[in-house]
Amino acid sequence: MRRPFEVRRRQVLDAISPGVMVIYSAPVTYRNNDVENDYRQDSDFYYLAGFAEPESVLILKSGPDSKTILLLRERDPGRETWDGPRLGVNAAVSVVHVDEAYPISALSEKLTENLKGCERLYFTLGQNSTADEQIISTLRRLRTTVRRGGSWPTTLIDPGTILHEMRLCKDESEISDLRRAIEITGRAHRAVFETTHAGHWEYELEAVLRSEFCRRGTERVAYAPIVASGVNATVLHHRSNNRQSLPGELILVDAGCEFGYQSADITRTFPASGRFNPLQRAAYEIVLGAQEKAIEAVKPGATLDEIHDIAVRELVIGLQALGVIDDDVKSAVDRGIYKKYYMHRTSHWLGMDVHDVGAYQVSGVPRPLVPSMVLTVEPGLYFPLGDEAVPEGLRGTGIRIEDDILVTSEGFNNLSQDIPKTPDEIESIMSQVLGR
Repeated sequence: MRRPFEVRRRQVLDAISPGVMVIYSAPVTYRNNDVENDYRQDSDFYYLAGFAEPESVLILKSGPDSKTILLLRERDPGRETWDGPRLGVNAAVSVVHVDEAYPISALSEKLTENLKGCERLYFTLGQNSTADEQIISTLRRLRTTVRRGGSWPTTLIDPGTILHEMRLCKDESEISDLRRAIEITGRAHRAVFETTHAGHWEYELEAVLRSEFCRRGTERVAYAPIVASGVNATVLHHRSNNRQSLPGELILVDAGCEFGYQSADITRTFPASGRFNPLQRAAYEIVLGAQEKAIEAVKPGATLDEIHDIAVRELVIGLQALGVIDDDVKSAVDRGIYKKYYMHRTSHWLGMDVHDVGAYQVSGVPRPLVPSMVLTVEPGLYFPLGDEAVPEGLRGTGIRIEDDILVTSEGFNNLSQDIPKTPDEIESIMSQVLGR
């Protein structure tokens, strides 16, 4: 049985025939001097190669002499003492299951050899300056052969037109890894519930998340965790995590881990002291109700715009009940009055990247959902600190609830449904620790 990476490469070869696709690994970056940032392979490269080493290039050549070629670092005992083992050229064919493997030092030669006579080149220009120069240099060299009867690529196509459409729909292996990422993320969020009390610093709760991720075998966080207490929760991408929570406040935690190069993305909001006060609970249940209605709308043929519109309507009705806005629902929606309290979209694609690839519109209209797509559903309400239209007890409060949803042929599967999110569930867990 072919591995998923081989199946994907075959699908690409069929899609680009005749043509050549060249995908570079992610470059190594440095935080300072000779200290490297943590390395994470380029998603498109890993999607096709399943290979995590830097300084690698994958060439997929389709046509009469169709083949897959991997260029990679050679074995180097000296460097491996410092940086760890390398696969090496000799093992690459059998381990990565490509047709040919060469040292990365042969890249110029292999690009020239495989682009010669090719009219269509699939390559992402403008993403990696070193790669750009290598490709441009090769094309410049090939162009000089035209007078002698040679040919060179005259059509440049972004690989994302194929790869990113493929990545929108997850295969069984991806869904399995995503389920594991979400399971681990759920355990981490629960650990935060079981740990939190008023007075905790945001960075202490971030440490709980990261500890749970590491001890359960994840490769890395999917994104820098957001731990936002009190007014910090009104900052959508709060990152400093350096505030101490106060009694009576809510804490918003947006965090997910990565497993098998699949990203979880979960948000929960809960009371620092273990119990929602009546006003907090009322606002929280507005967001929860909007989320549940939006999730119920997920099915084949629905669009993210429709899901967003449902969430917006429910939030507007809730804002009316709180006395925050006076306009009727249609007016509040048409005039965008709600955007002061809900300024982001309800959903995004999820997968190898936390904001995953794939167009949201096709031919100028919203893309309909199909089975095996994965999206988030994450409505929220954010009440500015000085807004006098907001009840005083909610000013400076942010609430967001986010789950990861798989589109199925029957409708949807909430992959994160086991992560507690109702007020009663959250209070029950916290009361066991806080003794309330």
